Amino acid sequence: MGKFKTAILSVLIGCIGSSCASLGLKNTVINEKLIISHCNQQNIYSYSADEMPEPLSYADIDSMLRHRISPNSLHIAHTIGIVDLLEHYAKLRTQPLDTDRLTQRMDILELRQEIDRRINNASLEVSAVSSELDCEEERTSQVANFLKGKESDLESKLTMGAIVIGASGAIATGGTIKNEPLSNSIGIATGVAEASLGFMMLFNNRRAEFYHERNALKDIWEGPIVSQNFPLFVWYYLNTPKTAGHSSSSVRSQIIDKWKTFGQIDEDLSPELIDLYFGKGGRYSTDQLDNRASMYDQVESHINLMKQELMALAQEINTL
Repeated sequence: MGKFKTAILSVLIGCIGSSCASLGLKNTVINEKLIISHCNQQNIYSYSADEMPEPLSYADIDSMLRHRISPNSLHIAHTIGIVDLLEHYAKLRTQPLDTDRLTQRMDILELRQEIDRRINNASLEVSAVSSELDCEEERTSQVANFLKGKESDLESKLTMGAIVIGASGAIATGGTIKNEPLSNSIGIATGVAEASLGFMMLFNNRRAEFYHERNALKDIWEGPIVSQNFPLFVWYYLNTPKTAGHSSSSVRSQIIDKWKTFGQIDEDLSPELIDLYFGKGGRYSTDQLDNRASMYDQVESHINLMKQELMALAQEINTL
């Protein structure tokens, strides 16, 4: 009986020990990825609250431009700071050609080149922000997939151990051992061992220390006046409703509402989880890492939509 217990214990230790040993080795290899992010290429944005544009509803915009440019395009134009250029361009385009036609045409061409340059620069900056968010999302997903692999590996070992123990117990109690008290004891021992393995499968949840000194989600959640994670015009776009009124909401508010609606962030989020998601990091579970990656993906998607608005603006300028 003692030898049988020893054999069962050896199976349990073998199932767990080999998996834990490999995890320790891998942790040494991926330690830098867990602590240090290389997604940001020193793009720390610095601007003051005074530099933020005033809401479009307060801006003094030429009535002609308001009638010839859609509200959405006017909003994105105001966001990237080219409304004054558009007003000048529209006036030149609608004026009759004077005697100095060449000069007038050159002025129109120069204005259009400057407008196009501003739009292209804004598009490049949106791409830069999106690439950082996408990189951070992939970094988070990579660690989550690593943990899932370890969980799956341990679950396979535990399942195999349960099969071996169950088969051994069935053989031992199926008539091989004639001593009835001993046979009953072996049956109980194997049952306890199988239950133990099942219990371990139930709580097979890996965690990893995952850190993020630069945290774009923190700015989305807290909504500071200025941000070091987003350039000025992107931060204005995220925080300013397209239309005035109580019913309108900012893109940042919409993102947070979706987090809460779909259960990614609870209304009564604990201080520990707030610090985990929106602080500098800590001990994450696999599900929490997946959730964090999904949150980054959602922010990235909303920012990428700016490119559609920039393209629509460029098309409307062609009609001025």
